Amino acid sequence: MSETTWAALRHRLLDGYDEFVRRLARRLGSADLAREIIHETYLRFQRVGDMEPVHNPDGYIFRTAVNIAKNRNLIERRYLNASETQMLIGIPDDAPDPARTATARLEMDLLRRALAQLPPRRREIFEASWADEVPHTELAIRYGVHVRTIQRELEQATKFVRRWWKENTASERRISPPRLSSDHGQE
Repeated sequence: MSETTWAALRHRLLDGYDEFVRRLARRLGSADLAREIIHETYLRFQRVGDMEPVHNPDGYIFRTAVNIAKNRNLIERRYLNASETQMLIGIPDDAPDPARTATARLEMDLLRRALAQLPPRRREIFEASWADEVPHTELAIRYGVHVRTIQRELEQATKFVRRWWKENTASERRISPPRLSSDHGQE
């Protein structure tokens, strides 16, 4: 077959269909998959126009089918398999539900009310330390005091917030601000 056309390749594929399926099934390990790939190969040959001469049409058809199978395998590897999907379904959603969001907002409002009762400088130091994570040395420089004074202000603010929280919230809801380094062994 020195002059090969797309129609001639389709005709040869149909004539040798069983043999192509058998060879491809040996290669892929599945007769059903081999049949699907051979059908895709036939569809790929549904072209019109000229083509370069093919010296070995059977080899060309088989190589085309193998390439289609490889491409399909690459595409399928991009997707999750059934066990991976099941595993992901079992992963709990860490996003807060509406009830947790509402509770967190209520707790933030309560914390703001507690902080509003602190002396202004103590509140500013507390907020800068906890919310903005400003180092104690920087706070000491900012307020023109010793680092130990900043630590005492934070300790007093923390004790006040804890006490206020216990007195003004249900016993089930508690907030525990992170412990100060000077807080070890107290309480």
